[in-house]
Parts: sequence; C-alpha cells; structure tokens
Amino acid sequence: MQQQDMSESSSGQTTSNQKFCKSYSSCYSILSDTHTIPLVLSQNRGISRQNCDSGLPSPLPSDSFKYLGWCDIEEHDVRGNQLHCPRVREGPSEEELFFRGEEQTLKKRKQVTDTEKWQKKLQENWENCAELNLSFQDLGDLYQLENFKRILQRLIRVEKLWLVDNSLTDLSAIRLPRCRELNVNKNHFTSFKQLPKIPQIQHLSLAENNIVTLSGISDLRHTPLESLILKRNPCEFQERYRQLVFSSLPNLKMLDGIPKLPEDCSPPDVRDFFKMCTIL
Repeated sequence: MQQQDMSESSSGQTTSNQKFCKSYSSCYSILSDTHTIPLVLSQNRGISRQNCDSGLPSPLPSDSFKYLGWCDIEEHDVRGNQLHCPRVREGPSEEELFFRGEEQTLKKRKQVTDTEKWQKKLQENWENCAELNLSFQDLGDLYQLENFKRILQRLIRVEKLWLVDNSLTDLSAIRLPRCRELNVNKNHFTSFKQLPKIPQIQHLSLAENNIVTLSGISDLRHTPLESLILKRNPCEFQERYRQLVFSSLPNLKMLDGIPKLPEDCSPPDVRDFFKMCTIL
C-alpha cells in the first residue's frame, strides 16, 4: 500500500497533500454547519436551535416532553423504586400555560379513568422505595407542593431520603416510619416541630435552614439519632449551644461533624434559659 505524504498545516491540523474528495468535503461542510448552529432560549423558556436559513428559533425534538413526568411517557415499564433521582414536579397548569403563551405545548388533559389512576399508582411504586433523592424539585406552585407531599406520604419503606433545596416549610403531617437518614438542607424550616415524624432516624442534616431556637428538639429524644447537622442556622449561635443539644439528645454522638467532647457533657446552667439584660 502506498503511504500518503502527510504534512502539518499552519493551523496545527494534519492534512494530506492529496485533495479531499468531493463527497468527503461536502460531508465535512454539513457537519461543520451542524455544530455551529447556536442554541438560543425560546420565548416559552425551552431551549431551541436557531434555524440558519430563517434565523427563527425552532424547538428541539425533546421540547414536547418538557412538562411530562416519566409515568406519562408511553411504552416503558420503569417504576419509581428503580429511580434514585426522579423529577416529580408536575408541569404548569393550563391556566398558567395560557398566560405564558404556551397553551399548545401541553396536550389537552383527558379524563383519567379509575383504572388508569390505579395503573399509574402501581408504576410509581413509591411504597417500595428504599433510597430516594427528591432534591431541587423547583416547587413553584401550590399544586406542585401538594403533589410532592402526596408522594412523601407514600414513602413508607424509605430508609435514605434527600430533600435538599425545595423551599419546604412544614412537613409535620408526613410520617417516614423507616427513615434512618434524612437530608433537608437549604430549606425554610424555622422549628423542629415542622419536621416529619422520623422515629427511626439516625442521621439528620438541617444545614442552612432558619431554625432560631432549640425549642422542640426534645421531640427527637426517643429516637436513635446519632448524628445531627445544624450548621448555618441561627440557633448555632445560642450560648452553650452544644451542651444544650447533647443534654436534649442522649443518644447523639456527633454534632455538626464534631464528635461529642467532654465539655459537651456538663449539664447546662438553668439560668441560661432565663438570662435577661438589665438596663441601668
């Protein structure tokens, strides 16, 4: 086989001295055009590909699925307990789509029969989830939050659950009977009373919420809680903070990533609860 004479061009690309065939040159041109088509944001908040001929944005092939949950997509048998990070936020209501000018984006919702509702419930199969990440759901509307709580109520066997950055304020009506590890960082909880019922909890992370006082922390006293994270909450700056937490939770071994120290074991002074500032 005759070896082709290769040389390096000034651009750094290796090229052949022989001329490209016409067909290869045409293919290269088509690929180059394809890769240089810019992506732009369309008016309906979807990502579109700009048409080089007209200059107008056209939706990507997946645009018609952007408001659908996996249960609404036909011809698959994926179940909820097979997904570790499902997107469960529902799409906008028809009224909201109308105001956005996207009323044609979402197909007209048909009347759902009881049989179809039951089939969807079986496909979601939340009751058999043991480990689940429902973080960053972007629950911007009340109906989305209600649907989110509906799913949480079905997590009767979940052991590890992440609900990070969902703007949650109150889950006191939710019970997670088998949950051993719960991460609710970056939400809007202001009290321990707003947490779900977690009788088997061992590791709880509440970093970056807005818990001001330790009132209500004793509700976790009879749980096997071993590790608690309260970093970047206002209660972290309370006087004798660590001593108060450990005295309220006898099973606790680690607070904010620091193991229990000898000085954390001394009982808190009762006067710390009633200190007042006297102005002379």
